[in-house]
Amino acid sequence: MKTKTLIRAALACAFAMASSYAAAQSSFTATYKGGSTSSCGSTYSIQGKEPSASGKYPVYVHIGGTGETYNGAWAMAAVDAAVAKGFVAATVQYDNASFGTCSTIGQRAKCIFNPNNVNSAIAKLCSRAKADCSKGIVTGGLSQGSIISVLSRDYDSRIRASMGQGTGSTYTVAYNLQSCMANGKHAQPGSNLRIINGERDMFVGGTESIARSQAELVTGITCSGLSPTSCIKSDGSGWAIVKDANVLDLYADHCFMGLGTYGAQCTGVLAVDANYQYGSGAWALPATMTWLKSRVTP
Repeated sequence: MKTKTLIRAALACAFAMASSYAAAQSSFTATYKGGSTSSCGSTYSIQGKEPSASGKYPVYVHIGGTGETYNGAWAMAAVDAAVAKGFVAATVQYDNASFGTCSTIGQRAKCIFNPNNVNSAIAKLCSRAKADCSKGIVTGGLSQGSIISVLSRDYDSRIRASMGQGTGSTYTVAYNLQSCMANGKHAQPGSNLRIINGERDMFVGGTESIARSQAELVTGITCSGLSPTSCIKSDGSGWAIVKDANVLDLYADHCFMGLGTYGAQCTGVLAVDANYQYGSGAWALPATMTWLKSRVTP
C-alpha cells in the first residue's frame, strides 16, 4: 500500500510538472525518408516540440527502442525535458520492428543522421526556422535507439554528445555488436557519451556486473572500486547503473524509465517513472539533459 501511495503522489507531481513544461512549448510534425537500405526510400514520421520564445536553438534527437512507439510516453518525456532546456527537440520514427546487425542498424542510423541527404531526419530538423545545428546536435535513445544514438556521430560531425539507455555491445545471445559499439569502433568518443543501464537489464546481460561491463566497453570509461554504480566524470560523461531502489516499481530493467510489472522486462508499463522524469539522480532525465545542454553553444 505504501508503494502504491508513493506512486500516486509521484504521478500527481509528474502531471503538474508536465503541464508547466507544455506552457513553454509549441509542437510540430514532419516526415523524412529512412529505412534499412542505402536508398532510404521509406517515409517515416517526426514528432517534435520547440520553445515558444523567439530565437535559434540547438537540436536534440530521440530514437526509441525496438518495437517502441516512436512518440510514446518515454520518448515524449525526453523531448519535453530537452525543450525545457532550450532545444528544438524531436523523436524520430524508423523501421524498428526488428533488431539487427551493425550493418543493418548502422544503415538505419545513416538514414536518420546523414546531413548530405536533404530527405534525412537531421536535414529536416536542421531546416526548421528555430533550429541552429551549428550550435550543436545531441542525441538520446533506448535499446536499439541507444545504438543509433551512439552511432549518430559516424554520419554527422556536428553531433556533440550522445546519451544511451539500455546500451551495450551484446544483446541476448543473438547479436554481437562489438565491431561498431565497442569504444574506438564508433566515432563518438567516450568523453561525449553518457550511458545508463538498469541493474536487471536482461537484454544486455541480466546482472549489475554485466550492465556495468557493457557500459565500460561502449564508453571505454572505468572507475575504481569494487562495484561502482556510478562512473560519471567531472565533465558529465561516463555511465551509471540504475538500482531497483531508485525506481518506483522497484525493478530496474531494460525499460527502467517506465512504471511496469515487477519481474518482466518492459511489460505492464503504466506511465513514466517520476523519479526518472523529474528526479535528481545521475541516471535521471534532468541530470542527463543538463549535461547535454552543456555540450552545445547557447
